[in-house]
Amino acid sequence: MKRLFDLLCSFIGLVILFPFFLFIAICIITTSRGGVFYKQTRVGQGGKDFKLFKFRSMKTGSDKGSLLTIGSRDSRITPIGSFIRKYKIDELPQLLNVLFGDMSLVGPRPEVRKYVNLYTTEQKQVLMVKPGITDFASIEYSNENEILGKATNPEQIYINDIMPAKLKLNLRYISEKSFAVDLKIIFRTLKKILFH
Repeated sequence: MKRLFDLLCSFIGLVILFPFFLFIAICIITTSRGGVFYKQTRVGQGGKDFKLFKFRSMKTGSDKGSLLTIGSRDSRITPIGSFIRKYKIDELPQLLNVLFGDMSLVGPRPEVRKYVNLYTTEQKQVLMVKPGITDFASIEYSNENEILGKATNPEQIYINDIMPAKLKLNLRYISEKSFAVDLKIIFRTLKKILFH
């Protein structure tokens, strides 16, 4: 049921959004050097790596430094990148990941290996399910970049405070997961993006 829902929604979403994708692609390549998409290795279900797709919102090569972005004071973010990140437009290409089966619409957000290596045995339970585009943690920490932007040591704050809190919400999702919960998270996510 969940996989069929993911397939239908991702396929329909990609077809409907295709003209919008073209418009965003033109904006990206005409305002900064580099490609349209940014692909990053994330850890998926069962601890397996996969390539996560995003619209490129930062200058090419920016990921050679910190893996965290720190809000408006992060000079690596392009002008169009700031806009598409604000409205989560940069995440839309992950519909391709859903279509390919690497991700689900709803599930724990996939993390990079560097931080997954810090998980406790309990926290590693989030790797038992397919990662998603959105989840409880994405809604709760929609302002994560702003929080990190105010921190003197963003990575320390992420590792010690934000990451454990997000993983706690992810474990809650796993214990409660159902089609009804997924729909609730999708609608809450859309509400957050449109009205926050």
